[in-house]
Amino acid sequence: MKAYGFHPEAREELREAAFYYESQRTGLGRRFALAVLDAVRRIRVNPSLYREVEPRIRQCRVLRFPYGLIYRNRSGRVEILAVMHLGRKPRYWRDRKGE
Repeated sequence: MKAYGFHPEAREELREAAFYYESQRTGLGRRFALAVLDAVRRIRVNPSLYREVEPRIRQCRVLRFPYGLIYRNRSGRVEILAVMHLGRKPRYWRDRKGE
């Protein structure tokens, strides 16, 4: 499996969403975090499997939650650019690419 890392803002999005879900129901925040980690695992196994939303940028759905992971495979490492609510303005994360 490939190495991976989260953009600092993506890590904050994960944290905020998990706290929100936990505030709605005990244990739901943990279930959300585990679903995100499952999506990361699936990406690491086969990074090119998911649809391209921009050149070299892909999106993987988080199962059972309305979220997607925006990522790229760069220099043998998976970079998670955003933990995006699918109802949020698309492409808000574009400035994180920092080519």
